[in-house]
Parts: sequence; structure tokens; C-alpha cells
Amino acid sequence: MKNLFRSLFLSCSLILGVTVITYSPEIEAQSRTKGDYKKARVLSTKAAKIITQVVEALERVDDEGKENPDFAQAKRLLTEMERDKDNFKSYDRSIMYNYWGYLYFNDEDYDKAMRSYELLLNEPEVTLPLRTASLYTLAQLYLVKENYAKGIELILTWMDEVENVTAQSYSLLAQAYFQTNNFQKSLDSMLEAVRLAEEVEGYKPKENWYVLLAACYSELKDQKKVTEKIALEKQRDIYEILVNYYPKKLYFLQLGGVYGQMNREVDYMITLKAAFEKDLLDREGEYLALAQLLLLNKNPYWAAQVLVHGQNKKVAIKNEKTGKDEIQPVVKDTEKNLKLLADAWRIAQETDKAIPVLEKAAKISEDGETFILLGNLYLVEDKLDDAVRAINEGIKKGKLKKPSQARLVLGQAYFELENFEEAKKQFRIAARDEDSKVKKTANNWIKYAENEEVRVRSLALRREYIEQNS
Repeated sequence: MKNLFRSLFLSCSLILGVTVITYSPEIEAQSRTKGDYKKARVLSTKAAKIITQVVEALERVDDEGKENPDFAQAKRLLTEMERDKDNFKSYDRSIMYNYWGYLYFNDEDYDKAMRSYELLLNEPEVTLPLRTASLYTLAQLYLVKENYAKGIELILTWMDEVENVTAQSYSLLAQAYFQTNNFQKSLDSMLEAVRLAEEVEGYKPKENWYVLLAACYSELKDQKKVTEKIALEKQRDIYEILVNYYPKKLYFLQLGGVYGQMNREVDYMITLKAAFEKDLLDREGEYLALAQLLLLNKNPYWAAQVLVHGQNKKVAIKNEKTGKDEIQPVVKDTEKNLKLLADAWRIAQETDKAIPVLEKAAKISEDGETFILLGNLYLVEDKLDDAVRAINEGIKKGKLKKPSQARLVLGQAYFELENFEEAKKQFRIAARDEDSKVKKTANNWIKYAENEEVRVRSLALRREYIEQNS
């Protein structure tokens, strides 16, 4: 988790970039101060001439009007000025260091950029806007360099010196606190960032702000500074916001996971189903979890639909041997998956759809159990010949948990076909079972079959007699 936020934090810091306060010869009519720093000053004539040329070099455009800054010229001008820095005013030097900081940052030479901003901040005549902008940029650079304590110190100094503290600055502070394992201060800072964004600055808080909030509650729970109940409730609220503001698969799954931990299975199911309807699910486990939740909550038809969708959805999966991507269905036709689909169709009273699925599962099964299930289903549907075939294949395949039960079902199928000799044969085999209940059931079926055989034979003789004497 910490590594995730470090990479997220560093990328955000780099995106922020540096603030370059460009030179302007104009001075405010009234110079105001905060502490000892004025809000505006004027460059010396000599410095103004050089800085103007630096700005022109950095703002150069080509013949097509596209930006084409002359960094080499800017560096030459600043190098000449720095060689003669003792003959310039403190404010002149602060402007010079500001541009050096920008150029070093642009070159990704962060150590030299930091040194330039530190020299700028040490100049006694630096103006307040330039000082605060440099404090903020220097804070970011320290955080990029993973010196979080110094970065936090500079952000807090910046906050004390500016008139308006922004939501963005609180989010940066929160991320820095998170890296120092001060999760309570990280949480407090990020909550303030969210509040400022929504109530003062009028924009939607950023995605990674909510992610960090959720992580803070998780860490505080692990540190036993908040209860599991409170942490889950807060994370639920955060992920509910995320799935509405930033509807990504990860947030649906995390929200569903929180609901699961809160024993709110219906909400877990609804959340996963919402992700499914947005076509965000792309892993077999996700489809199976949703199908099982739908079955548990008495939605077998939807469970079947989800599994069929997963069978039809294709994704690229890397072959570990060849290293090449192969297009495969998300939900594979394994025996377990096919039996789950067959159960869903059966419970949904779609037997005609369940049977071919179970046939497919039985053929790839390593034992005969699935054939026995199939035989039972055929028997219930009064498809007696198919029932006999399926159960015989199951017995032949073997590895049955209860072979005598299979014999009983097979005997019943033969009984319904009025093949009483074969039925009694299967019942006699079942009667050898050591289980007294199975033995008793088998013997009862034998007697019943014998009686029924006599009754059927008598009916046949009576019909024959009537036909001969009619």
C-alpha cells in the first residue's frame, strides 16, 4: 500500500511542476508585507535588462508560432549574471535563482533546482509572492526526493505565509503525512482538502484523494486507532462516492468487498451486478462470485445469464510458455463452472438449457458423479432411456461416492420402463450395501418390483384374453 501511494504521490508532484514568477517592471502602488517580506519590489536597471532577455529566450516561438524556448541562451545570460552576483541587489539575485530553479527543474536536475530555491529563500529582499511560490515548489521537490519531514515543514511554512490555503496544498500535505505513517494527520489534511474543494473552491475532489482517505482508515484500523466497524463504514462511504464520481472496476470491487465484510450480501451482489452491467468484470473469479451471490439470493436466471455472458466474453491472456497473448473466454468450460451453470438453469426451471450443459460437464469429468446427476435430471423429466444411458455411463466411469445410490436410481429408471428383471438386478446390487437404510430401501424396491411385475403380467394376460374372445 505504501509503495502504491509513493508512486502516486511522486507522479502527482511532478505533474504539479514549478511556479515561475516572471519578471515585471511594474510595482504595486502600495507595498504590503507579511512578516518582513514585501509584496512587490523593482529590479535594478542592469538586472532588468538581463532578466528581460532571459524571458525572451524562454518565450521564443518558431516561424509557425509554436513554443521554441532557447534554454541555452537563458543559461548563458543567467551564468553571466551569477558570476557578477555580488554587484546585484538581493532582490535581483532572488529573481535570478528563480529562473535557475525553473531551468534545473526542466532538466530534471532536482538537486540543483532545490539548491537554487534555497538560495532564493535566503535572500532578504525576496518578495512574498516569489517566496511563497518557491516554498511550495521546494516542498514538492523534497517530497519527490522522499525527504518527507522537510517537505512537510516547508508546506506548513507556506501555509502560514499565504493568504489562501488551497485544497491542492492540503492534499499534498496529506500524501506526505501518509508516507511518514502519520495516518491521523494524513486523514485530517485530506478531509480538509475535500472540504475546501467542495465548499470553497467549487470543484469535485480528485480521485486519488478519496483513495488515500480509504487507505488512511484501513491503516488506522490496523493500528487500532479506529474500530473495524467505523473503518468499514467510512470506507463504504468513500467507495460509494468513488463508484459515482470515478466508476472504475477497482472501486466497485472494493465497495463490494466492504459490503461483504459488513455481512451485507445483498448490497455486495447489487454492487457486483452494477459492475457487470457496465461491462467492467473481466476475470473468472468475479463472474463466479456474482453468479453464486445471485443464486444465494434466489436469482438463478440472472446467475445463468452472468455465466453465459462470461463464457461468451473473450479476453487476451498471456501464455506463460510462449509469452504471447491468447484470446480465451473469461469463464472457462471446466466441470465445476458447467455444473454451476446447469444448477442455475435447473433452479430457474430451464431444464432444457440445464441438460446439455450437464452433458458437457459429465464428458470432461474425471469421475462418474456428473453422469449420475444428469441421470437423475433425465429421470425427473421422464426421459427414461436417457436416464438409463447416463447412469450406466456414470457407473462405468466409476469413482462414485455412493455407488449404491446410483444403482437405486438406475433401478428406478428400469422400473419405469417396466424392465423389471434389470430393475431387480440393480436393486439387489444396491442391497449389498453396508448402510442399513440403503439396504432396506433396496429390498423394498425389490418387493415392489416383484409385485408390479406380477400386476403388469396379469394385466397383459387379461388384455390378451379379451382380445381373443372379442
